[in-house]
Amino acid sequence: MALPAAELRPTLDTAGQVISELLNADKVDVFLIEHSTQTLVAVGTSQTPMAHKQKALGLDRQPLANKGRAVQVFETETPFISGRQEEDPEELPGIKDRLGVRSSLMVPLPIGDETRGVLGVSSARNDFFTENDLRFLQAAARWVGMVAHRVELVQELTKLAVKQARRKAAEDLITVLAHDMANHLLPLQARIQLIQRRAQRNNASEDLRDAAGAAASLRSLTRLINDLLDVGRLDQGLFHLRPQPVDLTALARELASTASTPDHPVRFEGPEELVTLADPDRVRQVLENLVANALKHSPPGRPVDLRLEAQPRPEGPWVRVSVSDQGTGIPAELVPMLFERFTRGPGSTGLGIGLFLARRIAEAHGGTLEVASTSGTGTRFELSLPLVSG
Repeated sequence: MALPAAELRPTLDTAGQVISELLNADKVDVFLIEHSTQTLVAVGTSQTPMAHKQKALGLDRQPLANKGRAVQVFETETPFISGRQEEDPEELPGIKDRLGVRSSLMVPLPIGDETRGVLGVSSARNDFFTENDLRFLQAAARWVGMVAHRVELVQELTKLAVKQARRKAAEDLITVLAHDMANHLLPLQARIQLIQRRAQRNNASEDLRDAAGAAASLRSLTRLINDLLDVGRLDQGLFHLRPQPVDLTALARELASTASTPDHPVRFEGPEELVTLADPDRVRQVLENLVANALKHSPPGRPVDLRLEAQPRPEGPWVRVSVSDQGTGIPAELVPMLFERFTRGPGSTGLGIGLFLARRIAEAHGGTLEVASTSGTGTRFELSLPLVSG
């Protein structure tokens, strides 16, 4: 999963999903106060069935006038824990009866210098959460509030940079944000590792599965943060390659195998072996980005093609790696800007730095990265690198 740190809703959705996986909760909500309507709005939610049902029932918006436990926590700034929600006369009937919440944790959500909402965790099982979980949620609320506050700062400074042609100020702030977020993710990583070790000792297969899911989500966040830091290194001239002999065929074939799914197969075609001098981690970074984009924009059942071929040129041998999908294509007016930082394709919710980094990595190898796209017939990216023998 990717943390789109310049947009509040997807950032809080991702934070909610991470917390849901850590606590094995049926629902996590990041409620923020909407002052114009005096309503708590679930700006961020976990991607879980109970959360989807909540939205369908309209319970993702809770007017202060309707009261209920979330409103009480917001107004009193006092944490709340219950393992028998169905017996609580002060909870909203829709939460208890229609949504089926039985256990709840709720804590105030500080953003900046004020309480701006509530972080809530729910389960359909009675007596599910503990006091330790409540203390963890209070710590998580401080982290979520910090992330939300910094996202808001990024949004404001980005608007200011666009208006005043000072884009560099916003980019520097995003790099600082990436450093800060990396520091705050370390405690979550440590907790996940503790959960995994405890689950292994107890042979708890369900806990192991949940911990593995949380670890995967954290890896997605880490990859995005590393991309943000790479942008900063490029600007500061600190981006370096570590070239070594690498079999591009083996690298591409492995990527095709791991990225394939039943709905979206990745087909590989290439020679048995093709060795050159390159930074394998950076080449993998480029190809993972291109394949992930192709899978995202491919209709169900349609394959993505990953092809590798030698390409003779007057100046010497090159290798061309193409990644093709059968999606709807990229609008013609967007193609010239596609490799600029913070340019996002249709339907994308990320920051728009993946293709910018991919092209810069290609250029750092002395190569190129180009795109050909026709509306309605799909998109093909071509990475071309000079072949250098070891």
